[in-house]
Amino acid sequence: MTLDTPTPPDLRIEKRDMKFGREQAPPRWWHSGDPGRTAFFNALSSTFPVGEKFFMTSVRQYREGTPQPLRGQIDDFIYQESMHSREHVVFNRQAEDVGYDIAPLEERARRTIAWAKRRPPIQQLAATCALEHFTATLAHDALANPGHLGGASEEARRLWRWHAIEEIEHKAVAYDTYLHATRDMMPLRRWLKRCAVMGVTTLRFHYVIFRNTADLLRQDGRNDWATWRHLLAYLYGRHGLMRHLLKGVVGYMRPGFHPWQHDDRPLLAEALALLNAPASREQAA
Repeated sequence: MTLDTPTPPDLRIEKRDMKFGREQAPPRWWHSGDPGRTAFFNALSSTFPVGEKFFMTSVRQYREGTPQPLRGQIDDFIYQESMHSREHVVFNRQAEDVGYDIAPLEERARRTIAWAKRRPPIQQLAATCALEHFTATLAHDALANPGHLGGASEEARRLWRWHAIEEIEHKAVAYDTYLHATRDMMPLRRWLKRCAVMGVTTLRFHYVIFRNTADLLRQDGRNDWATWRHLLAYLYGRHGLMRHLLKGVVGYMRPGFHPWQHDDRPLLAEALALLNAPASREQAA
């Protein structure tokens, strides 16, 4: 049995055991000295540990019976996501160390994941496909536009760059698993299901991230129009992360979509060179 997919046959999903931020906590406003950008990335990070466990579980449920190389890619995906979860637990604890209360944010993410877990397994997998598309889209934009991470503290920048690299490497694993799991489903029904789940996931994702961002800004006394205007311009402006995410959602709805129709391995090679470069070279970049 083989799976007909645009995923490159020579794709390597590397198992990297990397650790970040063990020596010194970043500044409270670690991204550009900006409370808004810091709050947004902290809000994202607060969802990762519980979210990535959900991703691993939803894909693992369909591992048996999948053909190679997909089965091996699922194992590599699970390894990478487990490392992401571990490192963002540390990152979130650092946010607590500088005075933020992260517990309400993590609880909001847990409630959302608990809601998703009450759905049938195939819908959980479809939700994972949608969220993995979000992370891959954000990852590509973060790596392609140096300004998105350029103002971050050195260790935080390395953490987010590493995470982005691996999100792109495994961006199609959940999707290919979904294609295999629904191989006997009518194509129209399969398309409608993934599009419907993407619509719901998009709404819930925005709700959780922006509620979490507002919670953090409130703790800084900066949950005001001036801060939000600056943050929304950064997120939805011409080169904004969330603007590109919404464009990615539209692309995902296209019949015949596949994550590897956009081959961004050259970008990965550049990002890996920066990740492995001495700190002075990375700062210059």
